[in-house]
Amino acid sequence: MLSLDSPRWRELRHAYGPAVDTPALLAELRAYPRCEGEKEPWWSIWSSLAHQGDVYSASFAAVPHVVAALATNPLRCDSSYIHLPAWVEICRVKNNTLIPADLEVAYFAALKGLPLLAAKWAEQPLSDPDLVCVLCAIAAAKGHAAIAETVLELRDENAARALEWLSEN
Repeated sequence: MLSLDSPRWRELRHAYGPAVDTPALLAELRAYPRCEGEKEPWWSIWSSLAHQGDVYSASFAAVPHVVAALATNPLRCDSSYIHLPAWVEICRVKNNTLIPADLEVAYFAALKGLPLLAAKWAEQPLSDPDLVCVLCAIAAAKGHAAIAETVLELRDENAARALEWLSEN
């Protein structure tokens, strides 16, 4: 995993340019902030690393840090610790975005650990959106980006209609 102190962050990019601000935002995740509206650090993390379906070199360096924070104490995290890594992987596959070679090993190792962490996190009561994040993370981490993205759209109220549509087609 790329150290938060590494000068490499100056070379990595996010939606707004060089990712020099990303290490400080990721360091804040150790305090387990909730992702609520425009509250930091999540507002900036989401908008810079997964901007309108695009992901960047800094996104791949950030995912291991998000998953590491999740691994430290899954039950203190909210769903963004699971959702962001899954969404980065969905967007990577969908857009055929290349991962910088020096970030590949840590990125894929983090994804590999995501399903077990998501299951640990799911030991608590889950809302529909939380359950969707868990299922999405498992699918994305297992290489099923299209299924993961589809799952993100499901809620109890529309799942029955989706099943009906699938049975008719």
